[in-house]
Amino acid sequence: MGNNTSVVIQGVGTYLPQKRLTNHDLTKIVETTDEWIQTRTGISERRIAAEDESTIDLAEHAARAAIQDAGISPDDIDLVIVATITPTMPFPATACLLQARLGLRQVMAFDLEAACSGFTYALETAESLLKSGRHRNALIVGAEKISSILDWSDRTTCVLFGDGAGAAILSCKEAGDYGIIDSISRSAGTDPSLLQQPAGGSAIPASIASIESGSHFLKMRGRDLFKVVVRVVNILCREILERNGLKAHQIKLIVPHQANVRMIESMAKHLEIPADKFFVNLDRFGNTSAASVPIALREALDKGLIQTGDYVLLVAFGAGLTWSASLIKWH
Repeated sequence: MGNNTSVVIQGVGTYLPQKRLTNHDLTKIVETTDEWIQTRTGISERRIAAEDESTIDLAEHAARAAIQDAGISPDDIDLVIVATITPTMPFPATACLLQARLGLRQVMAFDLEAACSGFTYALETAESLLKSGRHRNALIVGAEKISSILDWSDRTTCVLFGDGAGAAILSCKEAGDYGIIDSISRSAGTDPSLLQQPAGGSAIPASIASIESGSHFLKMRGRDLFKVVVRVVNILCREILERNGLKAHQIKLIVPHQANVRMIESMAKHLEIPADKFFVNLDRFGNTSAASVPIALREALDKGLIQTGDYVLLVAFGAGLTWSASLIKWH
């Protein structure tokens, strides 16, 4: 099948918890102000999952919406990938739990951990598996309950993140000039302290000491991370355009990871691409990690910003560090 196949995004679905946590709400929890948060991040509010909701619940809602949007039967799915850094439990994989929740056949299912780059990493992984000829339809999901690993006394991190899930159905079609054109995924693990959750793994298992020290919470060196990300993402975007013979003006829409409005503005400036070509919704949802790109993609589609034949660039970056881009010609 391989070279005789194009892989397209057949459907996209999302789920956002009902609870809205505004900047004004946060001022009652931590020492901060609405102006401080908006000026530095562009975020006004974010969604927070209920106590009895876990990542599998968010993923299931988004997956069902994507399946409906794609117009396929669950029986047609033969591959499931869930991108998350907040799995429902360390094991089994949230993808396996999702396979059971959806009543799918006994298909290949696994989790992928690339933090905020998770969805674009999963996109490239699923495309490769589909082009192998061994699968026809893949369900990929970015789902996160980031609120479960936040230190709500740390204003440098708790104001940034929100919960949510986004999913896509990838399908094999007859080869043509459309679908996923190219993907690039990179990593550099030389300085994990830029963004990490130190405890909870085999290095620092759960203990009274680890809990008391707050080592199970997300830790971030924001300023240092900002500098690295802006540099590597700009290089990444230029590379994927150049190797596909495209100029920036030919891209209809860039859907970036929704981390920080300053970061997105810096990307636009360095790439010399008008800021209005970057889709932004972080003001309402904050940083939902692996869920942010599919959530933004669904909104862009709903607003009619993507039409058949348009070139769309998905770009993400996250802990690892990881960074990734996918170039798509919409079908």
